[in-house]
Amino acid sequence: MAEPPMSCDCFVSLPPGSRDDHVIFGKNSDRPRDEVQEVVHYPAASHPPGSMLECTYIQIPQVEQTNAVVLSKPAWMWGAEMGASDKGVCIGNEAVWTREPVAPGEALLGMDLVRLGLERGDSARAALTVITSLLEEHGQGGQCREAPEPFSYHNTFLLVDRSEAWVLETAGRLWVAQKVSEGVKNISNQLTIGSEISTEHPDLQSVAKAQGWWDGEGEFNFSHVFSPENPPARMELAKQRYRGGTELLQQHDGSVTAEVMMSILRDKPSGICMDSGGFCTTGSMVSILPRDTALPCIHFFTATPDPSRSVFKPFIFSDCPTPVPRVVSPQFGPDDPARKQPRFQSQVDRRHDLYKAHQVALNTMETNPDEGLAVYNILRDLESQCLSEIAAMLSGEIPGEELGDLFFDCVDTEIKFYQ
Repeated sequence: MAEPPMSCDCFVSLPPGSRDDHVIFGKNSDRPRDEVQEVVHYPAASHPPGSMLECTYIQIPQVEQTNAVVLSKPAWMWGAEMGASDKGVCIGNEAVWTREPVAPGEALLGMDLVRLGLERGDSARAALTVITSLLEEHGQGGQCREAPEPFSYHNTFLLVDRSEAWVLETAGRLWVAQKVSEGVKNISNQLTIGSEISTEHPDLQSVAKAQGWWDGEGEFNFSHVFSPENPPARMELAKQRYRGGTELLQQHDGSVTAEVMMSILRDKPSGICMDSGGFCTTGSMVSILPRDTALPCIHFFTATPDPSRSVFKPFIFSDCPTPVPRVVSPQFGPDDPARKQPRFQSQVDRRHDLYKAHQVALNTMETNPDEGLAVYNILRDLESQCLSEIAAMLSGEIPGEELGDLFFDCVDTEIKFYQ
């Protein structure tokens, strides 16, 4: 059986860590190599009172109003690895293991909580309250990959808006959070919050004492108290990526831009751009959140594996965005192996059009490196041109309305080049 995923890396830069008066968010999603991530936009919606919401495994009460969101998500699940809302909030999650055992049975996935936080929270702090409330009520758990072999975990989250960021770390239904107001911060697959706690579950410390994990003396340090005594090897390996990510961020402290964040996500020597056995970086996201609320937020997605050989394409929320079906996976309804009981007894082809075209391009790069590299270099040039146009828009040189269909245009252009 293949080893479990070694998982993800999330980054944020807030002024003065950023070059401009922008908050910059980034995440690499490291998942099973053949898992397809789609990029899907869901408009804001109103829901009848008393209606129920079908998440990946369980139903929960729906709220009356949900935000518009754009999500990079494994195509088999309801939730998302990362995404953004039209309220200027971005969230990404990470797998983590703690002294608190992973509960058996199906509950909310961490990826479900990412989407729920985006749909229901109008700020990073509000999204944190959404996630922790749902965590306490419904718990977290369930199969975290599209395979019959059991694999589940707890979650940490990075929640970001135009003014601040929050790191949220969980252990079962318990949680702790730390506010980040300036500078740079990254998280990987480990507990990082020590004694600098901004808010926490009301029973957190009493549970730690009752379990004999903390004697109640001195300062309470969450990561020391709740980190497992014998952590999985993947958590130990994540320490190297965490240090590497911290070093890369600190090298650019004071000059972080979207381009810098993309270069960090493409960095292979650090392991942040993962390519390890059965697992790799299957999707990537970078966001620009201007402090000036008159300016739009811009969210870049690859929608394809390996950012070092993929192109970031910008999405901007608008009143009538052009649908982009070529990055949306096929739907299988009640016959989907993820929905039938017992789950994951068969496989289906979830590849969307861009994913298929990208696969062909990667094969070309292997068999005809010169031709493949030439196409990729052209696309990277287009990515650079796009970033220049966005910089001009954010500085007021061109109107933002002209960029509303950029995501559609970029996906369409990328597929044409691959063909």
